[in-house]
Amino acid sequence: MEIITKRVYDKAEKSDGYRILVDRLWPRGIKKSDAHIDTWAKELAPSRDLLNWFHEEKEKRFPEFEKKYREELEQKKDVVKAVCVPGKQITLVTSVKDIEHSHIPVLKELFEKNTA
Repeated sequence: MEIITKRVYDKAEKSDGYRILVDRLWPRGIKKSDAHIDTWAKELAPSRDLLNWFHEEKEKRFPEFEKKYREELEQKKDVVKAVCVPGKQITLVTSVKDIEHSHIPVLKELFEKNTA
């Protein structure tokens, strides 16, 4: 199954399957009951230090951010395996505005490898 990515502010749909919030902080303005999140895997979000470093110069640092984030995730393989649900549709949910230039593509790739 394909791993879907979606913003938490978008409407949840049955086709989303198993919804995993992958942000460190709960999204502003969203009630937990309205988010329809099955698992909140905040430990899979980039570390605060890495995010602070990245946000200083996003455009310039994105390639290095991806590399450093992959290194962080190497230490969290057990968490990835614990939240991956093989055979089920998975939607990675985030509050990030620019999904393409965030931690989400890296996580999506990792989840695809672990659910194949």
